Amino acid sequence: MILTAKTYAQTYKAFQWNIPEYINMGVDICDKWASKKSRLALVYQDPQGKKHKYTFHDLKKLSNKLCNGLQACGLKRGDRIGVFLPQCPETVLAHISAYKLGAIAIPLFTLFGTDALSYRLENSEAAAIITDFQNLPKILEIRDDLPNLQMVIIIDGTPPDNVLGFQELIEKGSENFTPVKTKAEDPALIIYTSGTTGNPKGTLHAHRTLLGHLPGVEFPHNFSPQKNDFFWTPADWAWIGGLIDVLLPSLYHGIPVLAHRGKKFDPEEAFHLIAKYNIKNTFMPPTALKLMRQVKDPKSRHSYQMRSIASGGETLGEELLDWGKETFGITINEFYGQTECNLVVGCCSQVMKIKPGSMGLAIPGRIVDIIDKNGNPVPAGTIGEIAVKQPNPVTFLGYWKNPTATKAKYINQWLLTGDRGKKDEEGYFWFNGRKDDIITSSGYRIGPNEIEECLMKHAAVAMVAVIGSPDSVRTEIVKAFIVLNSETVPSAELKDDIKAFVKNRLSAHEYPRIIEFIKEMPMTITGKIMRRQLKKLDQSSKEEI
Repeated sequence: MILTAKTYAQTYKAFQWNIPEYINMGVDICDKWASKKSRLALVYQDPQGKKHKYTFHDLKKLSNKLCNGLQACGLKRGDRIGVFLPQCPETVLAHISAYKLGAIAIPLFTLFGTDALSYRLENSEAAAIITDFQNLPKILEIRDDLPNLQMVIIIDGTPPDNVLGFQELIEKGSENFTPVKTKAEDPALIIYTSGTTGNPKGTLHAHRTLLGHLPGVEFPHNFSPQKNDFFWTPADWAWIGGLIDVLLPSLYHGIPVLAHRGKKFDPEEAFHLIAKYNIKNTFMPPTALKLMRQVKDPKSRHSYQMRSIASGGETLGEELLDWGKETFGITINEFYGQTECNLVVGCCSQVMKIKPGSMGLAIPGRIVDIIDKNGNPVPAGTIGEIAVKQPNPVTFLGYWKNPTATKAKYINQWLLTGDRGKKDEEGYFWFNGRKDDIITSSGYRIGPNEIEECLMKHAAVAMVAVIGSPDSVRTEIVKAFIVLNSETVPSAELKDDIKAFVKNRLSAHEYPRIIEFIKEMPMTITGKIMRRQLKKLDQSSKEEI
């Protein structure tokens, strides 16, 4: 099922799914490689900068011991286990052990506050949570409100009363454990959506999701795995982009992964890590790439030679693609997907031409199209909703405890993404915006994406987001929130220059009639712009047109 480098058409046509009846993700990302005791699986740089190495044999032995420890404490098949940890070896062990137990892992961001944690743990009825001493106070604060939470486990420090120690569980467990025999359709993972359009929903994935993700990982990484591949991402492993776009498929292919997550993304440090560990492959969210682009002359301080960079979550645009070629000597391959049905469209510079601004072509193994409100495919060049034909092994089982929302996700045989776009005559997909982000101005329906891409070409702009601001005459007018480059001073003249810049490159009805300079862009932890927050900010900071 591994992709091979041919033309795009040959690669797409030759691909065939081979999903077995039984699969256990914990076995496939760990145990199957453990017979060769020296095979490297994980390199961990701890907060003090010290390097730790783990082989697949190490991970199998430690995860077996943890499985026995958790089982002895009463955890069983189907129980939900929260993993409230940063990038570290214990996070990997927690996931492997949960899958081998037949339990359901719930990745949780360490930056979550008590409200966010309480909602997810209560909604999932989690039986256990594994965290660290630093984040333990958050759990203890809400524990009494979570009747299903049987145990709290910390990976470091001295456990207080009614809290278990991760290392103690491992030390007491046997190295021998027989993984639960799980079917491909059995649940393995709940990843909560970012909640940009209401309460977060628990996206339930089966063990088959790992196999379903593989072509979507191999394609934008120019046919990974290749000799000497070594992956790292700054994306948190609690996000599908860090967990199933990098960590799990890398381990599935026997490729080592670097574990390191700073308290805050540091673009200079990113170059340093890539050079220090000879990282060959990375998933970089667009936000991270935009920050790295502001680093002056990184090649003068860092020696690196990467093979592939993939990016997704926001459209890159021509400026970032050109910067990537100049800085790394390779084309950044963009991809598109969402938590419910990930990695469905993408680019592979090895077998296809790259069209700046396009998300790419359908990933091998996926049937993707643009459909109308009745579920019918529309002609090339027509704006509609991006949809993925079902069934497909990458698709979620459903929203946890929310059959109504699950049903609303489909029409006929199509899974609805909620995103609008178009497909050109060559099959390339172009993102237009979320359905609820479309701006209606003087009868025109305007997608923010094209305007944002144009604005990013202006020398003064570091980051930008476009929304529709309510207007009594035009219904809405285009408003741009802009974070300026550090050396740029905001002014009324600069606003006029930016407006003219867009008007001259796009059209008179698309330029931002209002521009507001802000110091920081509101974003989800996964790096997506929170337009809902910008709309609230717009209500309190109206400007003269």
